[in-house]
Amino acid sequence: MSRIKKLIYIILAIVFLAFLYGIFKPLPQGLSWQGDLYDNIEVKFIYDLTYEQDGLIVHQQNIFQKALEIIADAEEFIVVDMFLFNDKYDRKNEFPELADTFTEALVKKKEANPALQIAFITDEINTFYGSYPSKYLEELKSNGIEVVLTDLNALRDSNPLYSGIWNTFMRWSGTEGLGWLPNAFSPQASKVTARSYLKLLNFKANHRKVIATEKSALLTSANFHDASAFHSNIAFEVEGEIIRDILASEKAVAEFSGKEISVSYQGKPFEQVTEPVVNSLKPQIRLLTEGKIKTELLRIIRDTAAGDQIWMGLFYLSDRQIIKELINASQRAVEINLVLDPNKDAFGLEKNGIPNRPVANELYEKSGGKIKIRWYKTHGEQYHTKLTFVKGQENSVIIGGSANLTKRNISDYNLEANLAIYALNESLIVVDLENYFQQIWYNKRGTFTVEFEEFREQSVWKEFLYLFQEWTGFSTV
Repeated sequence: MSRIKKLIYIILAIVFLAFLYGIFKPLPQGLSWQGDLYDNIEVKFIYDLTYEQDGLIVHQQNIFQKALEIIADAEEFIVVDMFLFNDKYDRKNEFPELADTFTEALVKKKEANPALQIAFITDEINTFYGSYPSKYLEELKSNGIEVVLTDLNALRDSNPLYSGIWNTFMRWSGTEGLGWLPNAFSPQASKVTARSYLKLLNFKANHRKVIATEKSALLTSANFHDASAFHSNIAFEVEGEIIRDILASEKAVAEFSGKEISVSYQGKPFEQVTEPVVNSLKPQIRLLTEGKIKTELLRIIRDTAAGDQIWMGLFYLSDRQIIKELINASQRAVEINLVLDPNKDAFGLEKNGIPNRPVANELYEKSGGKIKIRWYKTHGEQYHTKLTFVKGQENSVIIGGSANLTKRNISDYNLEANLAIYALNESLIVVDLENYFQQIWYNKRGTFTVEFEEFREQSVWKEFLYLFQEWTGFSTV
C-alpha cells in the first residue's frame, strides 16, 4: 500500500472517530436535568400574542415587561440566560429595541446597587460565532456584569456528518478576523469571516431563555432580540425553592464554559416530593432540561386515555417519537388539538413550511383526521410558542419553556430549559391554560388561527426533505 493511501486511510479514520465521539461524548455535568419536584409553588402563566382585531394588527406583549419588573425587584443576584440577544435584522423593517432596553436595565441596576451580582449567559450566535464583538455584551462587561459565552464545542454534535470534518480540520483555525462575507442576519451588519459560517454549520445552540433572581424566575420561549419583538410566546414565572434548581442548572452551563457564577439561593429547607401526586390547588413543579424534556413528554402522552385532552402550541414539531405517540394517542380516543406555526416567516424572509406542514399532513392522515390542527395566522412574525397541556379527568400536566419539539432541541443536543407543572384541573394555572387555548382555537375577540386546509401541503418532496433533515441533523430546525 502506498504512503498516500495509508495517509488517506488514517485521515478517514480520524474523521470517523471524531464523528462517533461527537455523537456519543459525555454531556457536561449538570445537563439533561430532571429537577426535584417542589410542592405548593407559586406559578403565573404569561403570554404574548400578535393577532388581527377589527382589521388591525394587535401586539399584546407582556413577557418583556415582566422580565424588566423581575430585574427591578432583584436585591441579591440576577442570572440571565438568553439565546438571541442582538439588534441584527434587515433595516427595511423596524422593531422595538429590546436588546438595548434590557442592557440598559441591567446596567442601571448594577449602578444603583454595585454589590448586586449579575451574570449574563448567552450563545455565540450574538457574535456571529466569534466574528465580531457584541456591543451589548461589551457594555455589560464594561459595567461589571459577568458575561458567559457558552462553549458550544462541549455539546454533542447534532449535525455529525459535517461536524466530524469540522472538528478534524477546521475547528482549530478560530473564527475571528477581518470579515468579508455578508452577514446572514442583516445586510447592514458587519461582514463576517468564512470560518464563522463554517462553525455555524454545526447547528449547535444554547437555546435557553431564563431569568432568575432570589425572588422569582422566568422561563420563557421569548428571545430579547429586536426582530423577535412581535412574536407570540409564552412564559412561566415561579417563586420559591425551585429557584435553587434553576440556578444550579445555569451554574453548570457557566462552569463548562470556563466561568464561575458565585451566587447562591438562600431559601428555606424544603421537603422533596418524589412523584407527582396533586392534592391541593397549588401545583407541583419541576425543572426539565435537554433530553429530560422529551422523556417526560413521552411519558405523559403515553399515559393518556380515552376522554383526555392534549393541547399543543408549537413553533416546530418534528421529533419522530413525539409524532408516533400522538398518533397512538389519537387511536385511544384522546382528543388532540394542535396550534402550529405555518413556518412561512423568518425575520423578513420566506420559509418553505418545513417541518410543520409535512408533519401536520402526516399526523392528520395517519390519525384519520382525529388529530385536529389549526395554523396560527402570522403577519411576518412567528408563533414562537413551545407549550404542551395535557388535561386528564382530574389532573393536568403542563410543559413549556424554550424547547421546540425537534430532535435537536429535546435529544441532548441544544441547551434547553422547561418547566413541568402538575396541577388539579380546578387550579388557577389550568384554568389559565384552558382559556389561552380556547381563545386562539376559537378566535375569541380576534383572529388568531385559521383552518388546517389553509396551509396544508401534501408534498412528497417536502416530506422527504423534512425526514432527511431530522435524521441527519443537517438543518437549523
